[in-house]
Amino acid sequence: MYAVVDPATGQTVQSYPTATDSQIRTAVDAAAASHEAWAAGSIAERAAVVRRIGQLHIERAQELGAIIVREMGKPLADAVGEVEFSGAIYDYYAENAERLLADQPIAMADGEGTACIRPSSVGTILGIMPWNFPAYQVARFAGPNLALGNTVLLKHAPQCPESAAAIAKIFVDAGVPDGVYTNIYATNEQIADIIAEPSIRGVSLTGSERAGAAVAEIAGRHLKKVVLELGGSDPFILLSTDDLEATVDAAVFARTDNTGQACNAAKRFIIIDGLYDAFLEAFTAKMLALPAASPLSSAAAAANLAGQVDRAVAAGAKLVTGGERQGCFFPAGVLTEVTSDNPVYREELFGPVAQVYRAADENDAIRLANDTPYGLGSYVFTTDQAQAMRVANRLDTGMVFINGVGLDAPDLPFGGTKRSGFGRELGTLGIEEFINKKLIRSVT
Repeated sequence: MYAVVDPATGQTVQSYPTATDSQIRTAVDAAAASHEAWAAGSIAERAAVVRRIGQLHIERAQELGAIIVREMGKPLADAVGEVEFSGAIYDYYAENAERLLADQPIAMADGEGTACIRPSSVGTILGIMPWNFPAYQVARFAGPNLALGNTVLLKHAPQCPESAAAIAKIFVDAGVPDGVYTNIYATNEQIADIIAEPSIRGVSLTGSERAGAAVAEIAGRHLKKVVLELGGSDPFILLSTDDLEATVDAAVFARTDNTGQACNAAKRFIIIDGLYDAFLEAFTAKMLALPAASPLSSAAAAANLAGQVDRAVAAGAKLVTGGERQGCFFPAGVLTEVTSDNPVYREELFGPVAQVYRAADENDAIRLANDTPYGLGSYVFTTDQAQAMRVANRLDTGMVFINGVGLDAPDLPFGGTKRSGFGRELGTLGIEEFINKKLIRSVT
């Protein structure tokens, strides 16, 4: 189940044994047993360990980046950048933990006594991670929870076992006590059993809509809180520009970063009528000029995207493509004339294929943008700041980025609405998901 299969060659590099039930039992018990001591330490002590985790990510960025390339095909420079960004996330929570976890005084209306909210940990949290950002996804889950005092069980994607092991080694080398962070090569059946464990206080999953629904169902039966970051079909809305070439460059990057395999990548390009033809011509030319230098993450991923594109064309969409798929290498493509009854209209395309729509006006652009079951991120390009804020207010998404792409940062909350999930990671909100906001009231 857990194996590194290089998507560039199709060769299995190394397989890893799935955990036995006994190993899972030991991991669950150790996480529960280590919580009290880890949470009892000072915030500053935990922050120092989290800071060291971040430093080791920076020091080992080349090593971890090479592992990511083997596992899911990301270009080395992008993989190294991902690891460095992960280091910045750990550093953010190390630097800000004491501020984020400080008591929050409550001014009593009757003036009698004192009251405050004291943030505290809850116990062991299970993290279920995806393959597309093997280091970053772990950082945004583990960083805040460890700073808070929770203990962590981490199940990585089956195609990322080498990353999982290398990251677990970083935690050990940073001084994380035994049981506080444990990597587990668990099966889906074992995960269901882990969620049911009384000591597991919450579950965070980043992955597919189907996986999120399955985990939420199990967690609901056992009254466990969940945070879900699922799929996205983010709109890129162009209403006006004073530099079309720069806007097109931003659009190409927004669609093809990580070979188009990002939940919050722009996938649907909604262009105002007066700019549609010029944008489509320039965008298509730049998309098709891109070399297929990096593969998709797996043969299954490439086959799934090919099936979606074929269904879209069969239903009447027009496809312009840069070539033919070769194994996991998928050519960039642009779909137009996608109608609302086309199956791809409400699907997420995970790869370098874009959908381009013509919008009659601002209201039509918003209608198209919101006409999706997803609600993760969105991008608005306009020279009119008042229009930008007006559109942002009406978009049914968890995030809106105006006149820019690639603007994620450790201090900005990440998450969506509708079928893109619920809850937030990163920023001040990310440390508040699995937390006990304990009221302390005194009249003496």
